[in-house]
Amino acid sequence: MNRAPAVRLTALTAVAAVALAACGGGGSSSTSTAGKDGGKLVIARAADALSMNKTTTFDNSSIYVFEQMMEPLFMVSEDGTKVEPWLATGYDVSSDKLTYTIHLREGVTFSNGSPMTAKDVKFSIDEDTKTGADGWGYINAAIDTVTATDDKTVTIKLKYAWAPILADLSLFSNAIIPDNYGGKTAEQFYEAPVGTGPFVWGEWKKGQSLTLNKNPKYWGSGKPHLDSVTWTVVPDANTRKLQLQGKQIDIDEFPDWSSFSALKSAPGITATAFPSTRIDYVTMNQKKTPLQDVHVRRAIAYALDRESMVKTVLYGNGQAADSLLSPGTPFYAKNPQAPSYDVATAKAEMAKSSTPQGFSTSISISSGDPNQGSVAQIMQSELKEIGIDLQIQQLDPTALRAARNAGNFTMLLGGWTMDIPDPDEWTSFAVDPDGGSHSAYTYYDNPDVIAINKKAQAETDDTKRAELYKELQEKTAADAWAAYLYYSPYAYAMQSSVKGFHVTPLGNYHLENVTK
Repeated sequence: MNRAPAVRLTALTAVAAVALAACGGGGSSSTSTAGKDGGKLVIARAADALSMNKTTTFDNSSIYVFEQMMEPLFMVSEDGTKVEPWLATGYDVSSDKLTYTIHLREGVTFSNGSPMTAKDVKFSIDEDTKTGADGWGYINAAIDTVTATDDKTVTIKLKYAWAPILADLSLFSNAIIPDNYGGKTAEQFYEAPVGTGPFVWGEWKKGQSLTLNKNPKYWGSGKPHLDSVTWTVVPDANTRKLQLQGKQIDIDEFPDWSSFSALKSAPGITATAFPSTRIDYVTMNQKKTPLQDVHVRRAIAYALDRESMVKTVLYGNGQAADSLLSPGTPFYAKNPQAPSYDVATAKAEMAKSSTPQGFSTSISISSGDPNQGSVAQIMQSELKEIGIDLQIQQLDPTALRAARNAGNFTMLLGGWTMDIPDPDEWTSFAVDPDGGSHSAYTYYDNPDVIAINKKAQAETDDTKRAELYKELQEKTAADAWAAYLYYSPYAYAMQSSVKGFHVTPLGNYHLENVTK
């Protein structure tokens, strides 16, 4: 994907944009819609959601669902470069950048009819913070206190100046839910979540489908347009393609690239590659021998022909990855000495390693995913050249995620999409063991890298932050903490009758804007 980097806009430099962007209604995206109200939208996807708990769930299959029910104070803009007021109308910040006074939108109610107040906001942010390294709580590390000043005003005090604060408040984990879970336990609440969003809980047939219904109390005037949205679980990419062509579904979420190529010319189908912040990489579990050895990891990273993968797997829809950050992410540094395809260097790294004669290992991939199957086969061939016998293990997508979350794998194919317009969400998730996922499930732990990341979090000068993130990208590349593969757009295919469906570079979509 030959796409120019997005505007490097951090939370503190976004002050003017946020102050001027106060919007008047939900789903204020500029995306136009055409069509009548009503209808049931059906989206087919490879894997089911895991949980509706917004504070402890990391997979997109869940996130894309609960974002339709629970909304944050600020929302990422349609182009993915800044945040705009959403459940808030604006804010004031103290001269020392330690106190944020946030003003709440009037007339917002939860789907159960109760008004949203500052107490709900305080409870929601505090509950997210409590999860710490077990959830998304790390994102709120700089928050000292949240106070409900009055019903429509929230005061947030920081421990230290924190560049990503507004971006962090736009993250789905900080979405607003009723105080004290509306009198329920957290477990009871997330069985049927209540929020301020355009859709409300419907039915979840686990492993089959999940349905949300229209929220008639939604604060956004005239929205949503649809009566309901259903995500169906169809692991096989070819089956999803056939269902779309047969008009059994309205949207195919992430068709494989061979299907995408065919669907672009299919009558009545619109296939779109939305610009993204996605990076795909090889996750190497450093709890497994010999992946603790940096020379082994470097050997693997140097052995991979990324350009070939872009051509054969993505059908040219992407570009080789050369950094921890994607080109659409603020402070991306192009090629910070990251390993690129070089068989001679790969063999030299193997010779320096603890296993110079080679070894056998495995990679776990999602069954029914042609993209992963193709990448794994290419890796199998290329690693054989440096003495590594790679076995391919196929698992059902849901089983694969369970194995990943439990650390029961040696290698797998990972992917990340930014959720906020600031690198901290990903860098903390990727390289800090306390970032919520054992360093993106690699169990990577370099104290120097962690220290640089924490310094970058607290730095408010963009020039200095850029230098820190450049250093971070260089050190993680040298450690080959993961083997970067490619940057790719988001592939979606849909019936041409579907209007108003837009995916931001951060992967989010607003279904309140959609008609069919």
